[in-house]
Amino acid sequence: MSSLYDASVPVFLHYLDRSRLILDRTGGRAEFLEARLAPDMFSAAQQFASAAGFALRGSFPLIGLPVPGFPSAAMDLDGLMARIGFAEERLRGLDRADFEGCEDRTVSHIAGFADLNQSASDYLHRFAAPNFFFHMSMGFAVLRQAGLEIGKADFDGQHDYPPGFRF
Repeated sequence: MSSLYDASVPVFLHYLDRSRLILDRTGGRAEFLEARLAPDMFSAAQQFASAAGFALRGSFPLIGLPVPGFPSAAMDLDGLMARIGFAEERLRGLDRADFEGCEDRTVSHIAGFADLNQSASDYLHRFAAPNFFFHMSMGFAVLRQAGLEIGKADFDGQHDYPPGFRF
């Protein structure tokens, strides 16, 4: 059994589904999808698109495969749903057996302007998964700041709070 499979594919699939549900709550309204926390930050739409990209970028290099390229899609609700669906489909195509022995692999990649060589475990736990959650969290924060009624339970699908509860 590969712990890197367990720490990547099912986790990414769960949170891609959460992203889908959160984005659906926007109703595709531009005031949410185009909103930003700061002028030089990605929009909510780009944050969620980047998270979908990191779901693939965080899995395929672990097993020595190239990251699938996303088909062209607009940064509207339909385009974001297509990106998420594409990522989910590709992740579901990975098998636990594909990850056997990947713990011994070195992943060479670029992070911004840095060339990195990391063990597969470090790559997933210290680079790919944190970047996935960074972009998903930023997208969530942008939507929350823009006035979308979402909370922690929407983000993780596990918490339960009474209606209107916020902290």
